[in-house]
Amino acid sequence: MALLKSFVDVAPDSHFPIQNLPYGVFKPDSNSTPRPAVAIGDFVLDLAAVSEAGLFDGPILKDADCFLHQPNLNKFLAMGRPAWKEARSTLQRLLSSTEPTLRDNDVLRRKSLYDMDKVEMVVPMVIGDYTDFFASMHHAKNCGLMFRGPQNAINPNWFRLPIAYHGRASSIVISGSDIIRPRGQGHPQGNSEPYFGPSQKLDFELEMAAVVGPGNELGKPIDVNNAADHIFGLVLMNDWSARDIQAWEYVPLGPFLGKSFGTTVSPWIVTLDALEPFSCQAPKQDPPPLPYLAEKESVNYDISLEVQLKPSGKDESSVITKSNFQNLYWTITQQLAHHTVNGCNLRPGDLLGTGTISGPEPGSYGCLLELTWNGQKPLSMNGTTQTFLQDGDQVTLSGVCKGDGYNVGFGTCTGKILPSLP
Repeated sequence: MALLKSFVDVAPDSHFPIQNLPYGVFKPDSNSTPRPAVAIGDFVLDLAAVSEAGLFDGPILKDADCFLHQPNLNKFLAMGRPAWKEARSTLQRLLSSTEPTLRDNDVLRRKSLYDMDKVEMVVPMVIGDYTDFFASMHHAKNCGLMFRGPQNAINPNWFRLPIAYHGRASSIVISGSDIIRPRGQGHPQGNSEPYFGPSQKLDFELEMAAVVGPGNELGKPIDVNNAADHIFGLVLMNDWSARDIQAWEYVPLGPFLGKSFGTTVSPWIVTLDALEPFSCQAPKQDPPPLPYLAEKESVNYDISLEVQLKPSGKDESSVITKSNFQNLYWTITQQLAHHTVNGCNLRPGDLLGTGTISGPEPGSYGCLLELTWNGQKPLSMNGTTQTFLQDGDQVTLSGVCKGDGYNVGFGTCTGKILPSLP
């Protein structure tokens, strides 16, 4: 079968060919109202303009206003998989090289296609709630080895349920936003008072996050085998961590100020439909999960992940880790089903972070806590060494699926550390 091509020029190594069409929300300029879009090559396609021209002509979207006068994707997310599939097939047809509707209409093309590097991207959905899981076994094991020793590296409950905590939705920011170094308390040394001041162990976390589509009613769980219908797609996520603040505060109730100061997401949501060709078998779970977590098909995705660190004052970035979404032990569908099994109601736009995605080798660890073994083994990059993040450091996450003749990618998720407030 011939590879589907777009009339829009797409570079061979682009993350955004016609096979992807991830969704985001953009502002043509800083004073304009945000509007939904899909990415194609180096362009964003304004879905409000496409909708206004009457080009969403399928039975579900024909009279829908999910793209018109909408500053976010929440209305579209709530419509569910049939609407998502219809939108995808309509957009693939409109953007294909053989379809004249948009290709040959100069006025509409100028009105609807914008240079990606000239627009401002915003967080694409209103996030009512944000939950962060702890779903990578290698990450869980490394943290346990560091803090509890080999005898009790992974708590027995970890293999029974997807562990998570409730995060802070208000401090989720779009890629490119600066992060101010947080202040807080740290462990006392000997008999002294607890330390208070700027975090001295600031870290990134290589994560991805699922964007919830239709939610569930309060009291009515989502079956694990139907959970994929409630997940619109995935984004890259950097859940910044102040390890010293976290270590002092998290017993007995878990992360708080060590996490809630900032979480960065990438602007483009790659749909599960675009990721489907890259689905793969999730790892065998032992012991077998309880019936409500037992999936007929247990699916992960082959997404190559990478983190680059550009130290303060340097011109060049260094790749400091390479991992893969396949390194998750608990699948995103198990995470969602577990989240609702007690009757908790999820809503469109909610975000479910995977937790740090670490692989089995040191070069695949997903945070500096692991990469430097809590500061004991400094990273060396281009002749410099460091342990945790310094002011001025810039961290960039990227993720991509390699197809046959095309990529399905997530772009980048970037943030720079600014000094703490005085």
